[in-house]
Order: sequence, then structure tokens, then C-alpha cells
Amino acid sequence: MLRHPSSRPTTWLSSEPLASPGSLCGEEVARTVSEGPKGNLKWAVAGRSKQKLEKVVEQAAGVLSKPELRKEVDIIVADVGEPDSLAAMCKQAVIVLNCVGPYRFYGEPVVKACVENGAHHIDICGEPQFLEGMQLNYSSQAADKGVYIIGSCGFDSIPADMGVLYTRDQFKGTLTAVESFLTVSSGPDGGCIHDGTWQSAIYGFSDGHKLQSLRRKFNHKPLPTFGSKLKRRGTLFFSNEIQQYTVPFMGSDPSVVKRTQRFVAEEHQATPVQYGAYAGIGGIGNIIKLMFAGMMFWFLVKFSFGRNLLIKHPEFFSFGLFSKAGPTRKQMEASSFQFAFYGEGYPDGEDPSHGKPTSKIRTLVQGPECGYVATPIAMVQAALTILNESTALPKKGGVYTPGAAFAKTTLVDRLNKHGIQFSVI
Repeated sequence: MLRHPSSRPTTWLSSEPLASPGSLCGEEVARTVSEGPKGNLKWAVAGRSKQKLEKVVEQAAGVLSKPELRKEVDIIVADVGEPDSLAAMCKQAVIVLNCVGPYRFYGEPVVKACVENGAHHIDICGEPQFLEGMQLNYSSQAADKGVYIIGSCGFDSIPADMGVLYTRDQFKGTLTAVESFLTVSSGPDGGCIHDGTWQSAIYGFSDGHKLQSLRRKFNHKPLPTFGSKLKRRGTLFFSNEIQQYTVPFMGSDPSVVKRTQRFVAEEHQATPVQYGAYAGIGGIGNIIKLMFAGMMFWFLVKFSFGRNLLIKHPEFFSFGLFSKAGPTRKQMEASSFQFAFYGEGYPDGEDPSHGKPTSKIRTLVQGPECGYVATPIAMVQAALTILNESTALPKKGGVYTPGAAFAKTTLVDRLNKHGIQFSVI
């Protein structure tokens, strides 16, 4: 672990200047400095523009009524297009919290610099192609350096990945399958998501064939199935579990959870859990909007001119769900999420290789607005877990999912204390 000249652990926040996820992550770091090793934490912001970074610090100082941040927080000018600046940043860092997306364009130079210069790296990426590409290309080198590269440490995908592990740990027996159902609530002013997520989806769908090609390079053997094979639900169905119309969850959660389950099966000889992920969309009115938006998206994403239109006008093509400005603080304060996990398996004493599962469990993960409140909380608590619980991480460095990295840590307890609640129903 690298040390700052003051000998205190140093966390560097690498963020696109003034982008909401990065600036709000900075605020969350400032809130939690007392949770660092020995009750302290030295940190900095990094990005391309010193002037904009100063505004990020100024914003955090104002929101938290901590004027001392203006002097205490260092500012590092670093650009993903300038490898030397990234190397200089990473040489001073213990952990880089990388909020720069889309990661397919801006993520790899930061990962490369961290691995080469001995800094741990976490991100809030929801792009399977990037996440799995980093595992393929950097895991061995990261292991040699003792560096942990942990992706998807935001809403994508800590609630889902740690939620499955939490459900497994609470189950009295052998858990074999879990389905999750996500619902999001907003206040009277509604809600929206920053268009960075929208852009990631556009490029992800247009490059779907590349992801399949990438996965073949791992040469993975199929994971063994225990209990009844988990059947896929339809493209659109009414869920009795959450009492609303539901679609398959299109984010990175299924990919991340499967990678975690492969890790626990291969490294710990644990029974892998089958996983299905779904998201509630509400009533008939939302179905109509989704159908129109989906048809336009699927048509336009196939062509470069169509992708340019989607990127230029996210509000129009998503019926206001995605916005270049992102949500207001009032919208964020009134929004929340809930993951309901429905698991099945075999109680203690029953053989999971015979017969159908006979025992069930239901757990919840719930918290504040997912993209701009829960994500910074999850990311910062993941970083603090690395700093405080290094002996509970996997024995060697590498590229990991949250579940693979944090399964034996107190991350769930930390999240419970910060408003992201895990519970058994």
C-alpha cells in the first residue's frame, strides 16, 4: 500500500470535473474522513481542469459547511490523454476512485496507470465490455503488483452483487437460485438520470457482438447448476412479487453477479447461485412509453447517425428519463430504490443434487436515490473497506467484482450504517 509523505493513507478522487457522480463522491469522501485508518484520511481531487476542480472543492465546502476543505484538499491536474500525468497521480495514491465515463473511452488509461504504479482502483462502471476486458487484460499484472482493481462499486452493482451474497449468507442451507426485482420511487418533482449512463447503454448495445467475442477468450467452463434450473421470464410480464409490470434488468448486474459466482465456485469451492435480474416499470402508461422509446432506440442504435441523435437528445428519446443536467438536489432527496431478492434452495441436511429446492428466502436492499446518493455512498465505503480491512480481501491482487473482493469484509455492515439497508423479510 502506498503512503503519502505524511504517512497517512491517501485516497485520490479521479472525476470528470463538475460531473455529478464525481462531485458528489467528493462530498461523500469529505463526510467520511473520520472513518479512515486511525480516524483520518487525506484525499485529493483530480481531473483535467484545475479551475473546475477548485469549483468541485468549493461546492463540497459549501454543502458540508466545511470551509477548511479549501485548504486541506489537494488538487491534481491529470488527463486520461496524458499518461505521464496519470502516472504522477497514481504514484501518490493508495486508491483511485475513478468516476470518469463512459469507461470504454476513458477508463483503461486510468486502470493501466494504477496497475503500473501500485495504486488500487475502484470505479462505478456499468459497462460489461469494459469490466470484463479489464479482467482479461490486467488481472495477472495486478496480481503481480498486489493491486486490487474493483469495478462496479456504485449502484451498478454493489446492491445486486452484495445482495445475492447477503441472501446466501442469511439462508440456512444451500442457496441455489435468486431473482431480484428493482423498483425505484421518486417524489412529486419526478427524477432523471445523467446522460453518461445513457451513452454507456448506446455504445454497449451497438457493440454487443464485441462483448461475446471477448467472453470467448476466457475459455470458461459452464458453471454447474444445482437445484432446478432458473427459467428466464418474458420480455414483459406482470410480477406478482412487486405487483407491477416488469422487464429484464438491462444493466451490468447479471454479468457482475455471474462473475462473482464463478469466483466463489472456483476459488472457494462454494455452490454457485443462479441469478435473474428484473426491474419494475409500473403501469400501462409506462409500458407505452417504454415501447416507443425501445423501438426508437433499437432502430437508431444500429447506425452512426442514429447514435449521434440519441447522444445529442437524451431527454427526447428517453421521455425525460435521462438528462444532460441530471437530477436536481430536490429530486435526489425525494427518490429511493428497493431491490427485493427471492431465493430458493435446500435446508441444512438436504442434498442439493437431488430433487427440487424446498426452502425459500426473501431479502431486501433499499436505499436513497440510486445514481447520485447511493452510488457515492457505496463507492466511498468500498474504498474505506480496502483501507481498513486489507487482510479480509482476496489473498492476491487482481481484477475483481465487488462480491469477489468484499465477501469476507464488513462492507454490508458499513452500508447499513450509511443508509443502504440489507435485511431479511
